[in-house]
Amino acid sequence: MGIAIGGQTKVFALYGDPVGHSLSPVMQNRAFAACGLDCCYVPLRVKRDGLATAVAAIRALGLGGVNITIPHKESVLKYLDEVDREAELIGAVNAVVRRENRLCGYNTDAAGFLRSLREEAGFEATGKKAVVLGAGGAARAVAFALAIGGAVSLSVINRDPGRARTLAADLERKTGCCTAAGSFHDGLLEEALKGADLVVNATPVGMFPDCHSSPIPAEKLPPGILVCDLVYNPIRTKLLADAAAAGCRVLNGVGMLVAQGALAFELWTGIEAPVAAMREAVEECLLSYKGGKGGGIEAGN
Repeated sequence: MGIAIGGQTKVFALYGDPVGHSLSPVMQNRAFAACGLDCCYVPLRVKRDGLATAVAAIRALGLGGVNITIPHKESVLKYLDEVDREAELIGAVNAVVRRENRLCGYNTDAAGFLRSLREEAGFEATGKKAVVLGAGGAARAVAFALAIGGAVSLSVINRDPGRARTLAADLERKTGCCTAAGSFHDGLLEEALKGADLVVNATPVGMFPDCHSSPIPAEKLPPGILVCDLVYNPIRTKLLADAAAAGCRVLNGVGMLVAQGALAFELWTGIEAPVAAMREAVEECLLSYKGGKGGGIEAGN
């Protein structure tokens, strides 16, 4: 059954480029239906040079709110009236709420990531050492979440070492967490993995259709650590398959996707999110893909 849309329907949207692969529409529309809300959620492709106009359209069109995904999570901040303290600290926004005529930005990725670690893997960041792969909006949310959550050290590894150093410097300056930064080719990754409790892939490597790639060579994965991949299509990436074979614990990106989406839903509506229904919608889609459709890392959206 399709969504019944009328003149009173409140519209929410996802802004990003690309957005065609996103599971946020099916997840949020399932949530609205489960709660009996006259709302709908649509994906809208917004190019970099159209972001200012798209943000202004939230007011002009009376949208209830939007999610922000690649490549706009950092650049959107300057167009908002208010930014939540944690989102400002992280330097990235993934959820915008319209209150009257003011646009307020939040980051639900960070809290969603910690919730997923805690509820699905029994992992608490306090006192732990972590390795974060990537330096974009998803990596920023993950790294700051871990630092705020009490991690004692973080190593940021990125294809562009300059971006890794920028993120690491931000983390150390704002949170005091001990950090290191480097590329995939300077030896830091292998050294950091030896003492790590957690490694998080916040890059698109391994996402459909590049399912046979992994950001970490299988032989470098030490047993016993928790390996988390924010990619959720395929559900079991090559990184996670290699990690499981090496004796690591593994966690895919579905839990974070659902958790950050539930937090955004609650910001928009003021009511408790139907988390079970949202997860069911995501898992139904992933099972139906059978490797035939794209989807993956958005730090949620």
